[in-house]
Amino acid sequence: MGSLPYEIQTTDLETNKMESILKVCITGAAGQIAYSLIPMLCSGELFGADQMIALTLLDLPSQEDVCRGIAMEVEDGAYPLVKSIEFGSNAREMFRDVDFAIFLGGSPRKPGMERRDLLQVNGQIFEEQGKALNEVAKSSAKVLVVANPVNTNCLILSSNAPNIPRHNFTCLTRLDLNRARAQIARKAGVSVGEVKNIVLWGNHSMTQYPDVNHGTIKGVPINEVIKDEKYLREEFIYKVQKRGGEVLSHRKISSIMSAAQAIKDHVKSWVGGTKEGEFVSMGVYSEGWYNIPKDIFYSFPVLCRKGTYEVVEGLSLDLSLIHI
Repeated sequence: MGSLPYEIQTTDLETNKMESILKVCITGAAGQIAYSLIPMLCSGELFGADQMIALTLLDLPSQEDVCRGIAMEVEDGAYPLVKSIEFGSNAREMFRDVDFAIFLGGSPRKPGMERRDLLQVNGQIFEEQGKALNEVAKSSAKVLVVANPVNTNCLILSSNAPNIPRHNFTCLTRLDLNRARAQIARKAGVSVGEVKNIVLWGNHSMTQYPDVNHGTIKGVPINEVIKDEKYLREEFIYKVQKRGGEVLSHRKISSIMSAAQAIKDHVKSWVGGTKEGEFVSMGVYSEGWYNIPKDIFYSFPVLCRKGTYEVVEGLSLDLSLIHI
């Protein structure tokens, strides 16, 4: 384990009490998504402009020197909200007393690797990390899984950390939701901020279903603004499903910047709450809503408030477009 040689003591001048410190761990911390995410995290974009953080960076032993360099950059950034930063390859040390963990680390699919092989490798990683999390993290810890396949990895992780409630685990489908909103905004010629309440059902995969039937543009139903049913039911859905591959074909690397932005959006919604009259989509542990099987992680529309979420019920859903 490594750490930088500073520890900032902070006091709330009005109450003369030590400010609360949120311990946050990022796994796969030497990777490119982490490198894009960490400045947002340290600037208060995820947990708020007044929330102090103690940051821990976890990666493989071979990546510790990279993490050291990142920790040095965080120090050089002089972020007022960063109380301390540690890095290392021992999961139990990095997870100890953690409040929020973001799991970016996982084995990528390599040339010639079958999907079942990838699932087996990542299954072992998330099983071990789940056990470590269970032993040393706070029972109130919240977890976001980003490493693919997110739904499966999240289920394995949570299954091996029974001391933490299942509803404290979520997985990222916000990137797909953001892609869907951006495509609709582009088609309608409006800003993305004017597109609300699209639903991303399912998994971060080709089986996902971006659903515009409850969405609005400037308060008007999307299908009344974009009067092209074939586009909404075919081209739009295919475009969102294939967007990651499209980025990969041009950059020769998976989405980085947009993934970090989606993580920020996910955490900000979960912790800070959704806006009045709006919902977002998150991969959460299914209790059987919308006839989706129980005991899997699946993307549903949710309302968030102060670190909790509830699934929006009662929406109409075309089950013919749903794949489990």
